[in-house]
Amino acid sequence: MSTADSRKTADFWFDPICPWAWMTSRWMLEVEKLRPVDVRWHVMSLSVLNEKRDDLPEQYREMLAAGWGPVRVLVAAAEAHGEEVLGRLYTELGLRFHNQGLPNTRETLVAALTAAGLPANLADAADTDAYDEKLRASHAEGIGLVGEDVGTPVIAVDGPDGERIAFFGPVVTPAPRGEAAARLWDGTLLVASTPGFYEIKRTRTAGPSFE
Repeated sequence: MSTADSRKTADFWFDPICPWAWMTSRWMLEVEKLRPVDVRWHVMSLSVLNEKRDDLPEQYREMLAAGWGPVRVLVAAAEAHGEEVLGRLYTELGLRFHNQGLPNTRETLVAALTAAGLPANLADAADTDAYDEKLRASHAEGIGLVGEDVGTPVIAVDGPDGERIAFFGPVVTPAPRGEAAARLWDGTLLVASTPGFYEIKRTRTAGPSFE
């Protein structure tokens, strides 16, 4: 079997406003270098996931209200230029939102689009619901694999025995590099492919580190 034949595709659903999904995505880029895995990016939305909840803090509700814009822009970019642009646009958005701490504004969206080599006028999509049907469909595909009691990211990949497995996370900071990233991938596949396995969790004692 050739190396190309043995490579797997890891489908990765993300919302660009989530710092934890951002950390996981940077880990997955490291995994691509060390394991025969190619990441295929998809959009999901914390705004869609939580839109029917009325028990959220005001600050979080405000974040979710603004969160429609970036995911709509991502969907519009993919529709106009192909889904292969999602990865590089996500990188440009994430660098600005998380590493640089820039606000979720039209100016930031335009800067990310420009850096990704995409037309700045795609930022117009942030203020229209024209792309919401496709956004909801992409979100439903990802969240449907793991259930609605989790968030972003969602990863789906063929397991060691060829079965399709999906999971939320992992939630980790900082993003592991080198062999540590590869070991985490191997271990995540091991537990996620175990029949009947659902959860490992402990209380977070640190926020996301973007270094």
